[in-house]
Amino acid sequence: MTTLVNENLHWTTQQLTAFASANDMQISPFYSDGKTYGTPLWIWSVTVNSALYVRAWHGTHSSWYRSAVEQGAGRMHLAGRNYHILFKPVMDPNIIQTVNMAYQAKYTNSPYLAGMVNVTAQQSTLCILPRDKDRRKE
Repeated sequence: MTTLVNENLHWTTQQLTAFASANDMQISPFYSDGKTYGTPLWIWSVTVNSALYVRAWHGTHSSWYRSAVEQGAGRMHLAGRNYHILFKPVMDPNIIQTVNMAYQAKYTNSPYLAGMVNVTAQQSTLCILPRDKDRRKE
């Protein structure tokens, strides 16, 4: 199942402000049935230019990343709320570099930062979009 990404869906300014400082992101791509959410996985997130981004520590070989790309949708918990989401792979090297800088700024004191800005992780950069036009929360 591949979910088409509607480019007209965006996060609100208030949501992006909350997302930018939050450190509670858990992500659950759908399993292969396209209906059942996977086990929530705690991951890092950043906001850049009015968009929300995530990466997989193990890059494109990560099982959650593969499910996210194959299924195209799932749910996340961030800033204290659950959201239905879409996953859009990022290929633009300029965006990937900007996301790197955002990771470096947000997680500057973490000993794990190098693993999130290396080439392996960069290849797994995903943009997270709201799945519903009204950005409903679960």
